[in-house]
Amino acid sequence: MSADDYLPADGGITMFSTTWCGYCARLKHQLSAAGIPFTEVDIEQVPGTADLVASLNGGNQTVPTVIFPDRSTATNPSLAQVKAALGV
Repeated sequence: MSADDYLPADGGITMFSTTWCGYCARLKHQLSAAGIPFTEVDIEQVPGTADLVASLNGGNQTVPTVIFPDRSTATNPSLAQVKAALGV
């Protein structure tokens, strides 16, 4: 499994999260309010994704971790960082 397996469509992001993560809930709310499409992947429910997130974060299973259409990633990004990465 690689980040390429979770590449989002142009204009959107893939966000790895957990149900109990407050930072994830905040980012989801902000994305929805801004009209930015996202696909959420719960790393506690989808096999292999916790390891994928750890591989993107130096061994840490830190969420939210985001994948952008250009294959770049960000950990706990602000809405402004997401918008800048998407060019919106």
